[in-house]
Amino acid sequence: MMKDITLGRYYPGESPLHRADPRLKILLSLLWMVVVFTLQRPAGFAAFALILAAALVLSRIPPIQVFRSLKPVLFILLFAFVLSALTAPGTPLFVLGPVRPTAEGVAAGTKMALRLVYLILTTTLMLTLTTTPILVADAMESLLKPLERLRFPAHDLAMMMSIALRFVPTLVEETDKIMKAQSSRGADYDTGGAIRRARGMVSVLVPLFVSAFRRAEDLAVAMEARCYQGGVGRTRLRVMRFTAQDGVMLAVSLVLAAGAVLADRLIR
Repeated sequence: MMKDITLGRYYPGESPLHRADPRLKILLSLLWMVVVFTLQRPAGFAAFALILAAALVLSRIPPIQVFRSLKPVLFILLFAFVLSALTAPGTPLFVLGPVRPTAEGVAAGTKMALRLVYLILTTTLMLTLTTTPILVADAMESLLKPLERLRFPAHDLAMMMSIALRFVPTLVEETDKIMKAQSSRGADYDTGGAIRRARGMVSVLVPLFVSAFRRAEDLAVAMEARCYQGGVGRTRLRVMRFTAQDGVMLAVSLVLAAGAVLADRLIR
């Protein structure tokens, strides 16, 4: 399960999505989020699925690598679907004691699950797998730069995001190692009730927090040793520029987004 978390895991490549401006990818991710929440009919969801398939082909990333991001949230998807199917009012599909799933509930649960799947896959393709955490943080800082006139700490926020994204895979690997080490010593995380499992997780959380605080202290010392003073006068190895290819990607994305919305509204 730990290895299936893709947050902060960059997949190297030379695809058009990899080369696109990180600021554009963040804006397009927000655009797709808005589009996903406007979809109501099967035609719209099918159109968006075709857009995701095209983005997957364009990214040149193995599909298994992308769909691994769904594994950690499968329980949430199933739980949301079942809860919606059993609690929404409407026409019962069948009655089995207190279990009365309705057609309206199943439809609402399917839409909810599909929206969540689309949001995760879109974010995974546009940001997580095709953009390094450093570039994501730099793009966020660039987009928030105008707010610095209002004393908004854009650089500090971007630095915190960069550090957090950088250490997510590290902490995930550290957690996996600690769990294996504690299991070899007889720790049990899979049997017993919820309270017993929670107590068992203490043997993981305590060394994990100690390791995280130690890494944070080492990072603070390293930044002070390099005379880090914030974003004043800092330069970057890679200067972000909006290219003609980015313009084409933006135009195509807007057309596809409009097409998905129109398909959802016009096709019944």
